[in-house]
Amino acid sequence: MKICLAASGGGHVRQLLDLAPVWSAHDYFFVTEDTALGASLADKHRVYFVPHVAVGQARLGAPIKMVTGAIRSIFRSAKIIWRERPDVVISTGAGAVFFAVAWSRLFGARTVIIESFARFDRPSIFSRVAAPWAHHLVVQSKALGPFYPQAKVFDPLRILEGEAPPKQALLFATVGATLPFNRLVDTVAELKARGEIPEDVIIQTGIGGHTPAGLETVETLPFERIQELLRDASIVICHGGTGSLITALREGCGVIAMPRLVEKGEHYDNHQEEITSAFAARGLITVAKTPDELSEALKTVRARPPVLATTDPAELISYLNAVLAKIQPRA
Repeated sequence: MKICLAASGGGHVRQLLDLAPVWSAHDYFFVTEDTALGASLADKHRVYFVPHVAVGQARLGAPIKMVTGAIRSIFRSAKIIWRERPDVVISTGAGAVFFAVAWSRLFGARTVIIESFARFDRPSIFSRVAAPWAHHLVVQSKALGPFYPQAKVFDPLRILEGEAPPKQALLFATVGATLPFNRLVDTVAELKARGEIPEDVIIQTGIGGHTPAGLETVETLPFERIQELLRDASIVICHGGTGSLITALREGCGVIAMPRLVEKGEHYDNHQEEITSAFAARGLITVAKTPDELSEALKTVRARPPVLATTDPAELISYLNAVLAKIQPRA
């Protein structure tokens, strides 16, 4: 069976990696964006890159860029899917891979849509558009059940027992793979200059992001290097993406999240506020939006033991294996 694994950068593609027991025994390929994580993926798997496309680009004043990217993606995706002819497409979203999903469906593939774990209260634009194309639809929050009565619901978040591993006096700040996030970078730099961060600091800034003088900064990092830093870092300050949050929580870091805000031109919508509020309500992270809030958040994470958490996809893997078992590969 040939499987197309379609996901944008960051947490979207990381969840597909967590589902390796489903696809690894088959003939598979990835369709994703050309990010640092995508490049790391291409070292080990068959990977095709498509342009970054999101409806939110228009909200940030770049409608021409959005339309141009969409046109390029339409033709690039068609070429990929025509060449590979998958039997099944499994997608965790979002906009960058919509056309790969659509072409796969049009060329006869069975379509499995998995709503992003980042969506707790409201469905994403991707799932609203892609759901009618789906043969199988999965959501990862019970609150989304009423939006999609036909969907299967799997909540993968799990709290881990035990203590965090030994850590170094290191603070790692990361803005994620998609966009720069200068407010986060500048806030960390301000508190370091004020003497409120005695730890060593490493900042992943995003391409074209601010690079404060006197601090170790890097635009992008391979995923393996990020994992190494998370194993060492006692504190992580990150944007509100689920991939960054979960990987930091899994390594036993004290996690402070600064959600990107659409009103500041930092993202396409405010779903990161929704994510960080949900994680904070479970006692997993601390949220900060300003230098003063970050100052207080640092005191909080230093004063309490970190909570370890991860996503456990076992139930979803079992369901997907059952779905694939009923699909006959095309000749």
